[in-house]
Amino acid sequence: MPEANFVEQTLGNPYLLLFLLLGSGMALGKITIKGINLGTSGVLFLALAAGHFGYEVPGSTGTIGLLLFAYCVGVGAGNRFFSSLKREGVALLKLSVIVVLIGTATTFITAWVFGIPFDLAGGLFAGAMTSTPALAAATEALSSTGPGQSNLVVGYGIAYPFGVIAVVLFVQLLPRFLKVDLGSIQDETKDENDDIVRTALVEVKNPNLVGKSISGSGLESFESCTVSRVQRGSQLVPLSFEDTFSIGQKLYLVGRNSEMKIAIDYLGQECEEAVARDAENERRLLLVTSKNVVGRTLREIAPLREHGVIVTRIRRLDYEFAAGGNTRLENGDQITVVGPREKLQPFSDHVGHRPQSLGETDLISLSIGLALGILFGMIPFALPGSGAITLGLAGGPLLVGLILGHFGKVGRITGYIPRPTRLLLQEFGLALFLASAGIKGGANIVETLTTRGWTLLAAGALIVLIPLCVSYFVCRKFLKMNIFQTLGGTCGAMTSTPALGVISSKTESPVPVISYATAYPAALILMTIFAKLIVSTP
Repeated sequence: MPEANFVEQTLGNPYLLLFLLLGSGMALGKITIKGINLGTSGVLFLALAAGHFGYEVPGSTGTIGLLLFAYCVGVGAGNRFFSSLKREGVALLKLSVIVVLIGTATTFITAWVFGIPFDLAGGLFAGAMTSTPALAAATEALSSTGPGQSNLVVGYGIAYPFGVIAVVLFVQLLPRFLKVDLGSIQDETKDENDDIVRTALVEVKNPNLVGKSISGSGLESFESCTVSRVQRGSQLVPLSFEDTFSIGQKLYLVGRNSEMKIAIDYLGQECEEAVARDAENERRLLLVTSKNVVGRTLREIAPLREHGVIVTRIRRLDYEFAAGGNTRLENGDQITVVGPREKLQPFSDHVGHRPQSLGETDLISLSIGLALGILFGMIPFALPGSGAITLGLAGGPLLVGLILGHFGKVGRITGYIPRPTRLLLQEFGLALFLASAGIKGGANIVETLTTRGWTLLAAGALIVLIPLCVSYFVCRKFLKMNIFQTLGGTCGAMTSTPALGVISSKTESPVPVISYATAYPAALILMTIFAKLIVSTP
């Protein structure tokens, strides 16, 4: 059987097997059923199967992946984690703390009731919370020579589907149970094919507006609708603070569909006429890093009055939304700014933008940051009532990443990594880690499932459902959040990006995204801490 021998020899090559697992696992993760997919965790499930049949990947794969993943997660979360501790996000931070504490308590109780070892319970906790950083931190806390790491990965693989599906169903079914149509709150005629942000050319026909200032017309009170350009002759040029309305004037609007319709009716009517505009020279993408603007609303910053420019769009985490007067800028936001060329550069300096920062990765800073993370992870420190502990290869890079992500630059070390590069490194590191973890966990997966079967399924479901139910009660009764804050905050506290995607498809409001972005970093950090605590329990 030469073909069988060739296949056996091929899969027996650890490097070849590794990249086969990465490619096929990512392909498996992209398969979407009713809006739900496995994502990068598809690598884990294939690796579990490969590990069951005795295949191996290179020994350092998981360690290198863990370092890259933890550091990039820290850099991505750092620019919001510390800043959100001292503003209106306190309520959402409280939600994250409560959800993670309830999830941890549920894990301990179910482990005690069902007699589940704490290494296995730690995997259930990480999977139920869909938190791979928690899995990484817990993996490092366990000895690689014992059965602990294997049990941990098995628990994660069992609970992860519950974690993904339960939160997605929760954010879909809760509004139905409450008889709330998320789309009708802002726009009963919402077109599902609309982009998050749309533009429109509008002809002014309202005689009541003639002679009034465009910047003070009332449009600035909209949550996400802005006039970015005004007609002068045959061209559209950036709006200035002194511009006034006139009949027949053409205005270029940027905003969400629901508010755009109201604004268009208020001003006149939308027109299809093509008007020239110098978008290349009069528009710029800027990265926000300066303390002059971080934490302040656009109304407080007054970019048009004070700087002669308009902020039209903001990209935060994986989402872009239209800017409004009440929009608060965060460190690391990418903002689209429209204005005259001579005004753009001073405003660029004001927000702390560095021209090279949006597209270039400083490999020296990346290497030194990782080295510092490893060093910090090796430093022992003592907690009251316990012996010396270390942050390890997960906690050290995560902490250094948080610090560099928050400050942007420490000395000559740059903490900023362009978003596409950071996401690539983060996902690649995660895939490497999951491939290694899955191989180790697959060795005894059948034995574990045969022995503990239904108890693991029940425990995983409880660890997901109890925090979800508690989060709604806390949000509405104690933190007094509205439905958008509740849903977005719950997604963040449960670190569920797929569920946030579901909400975003049903409403044009940016509130769920902002709430998610505020709650997510705190939940991410807390889960890594408590996952380590769970698996370290005697």
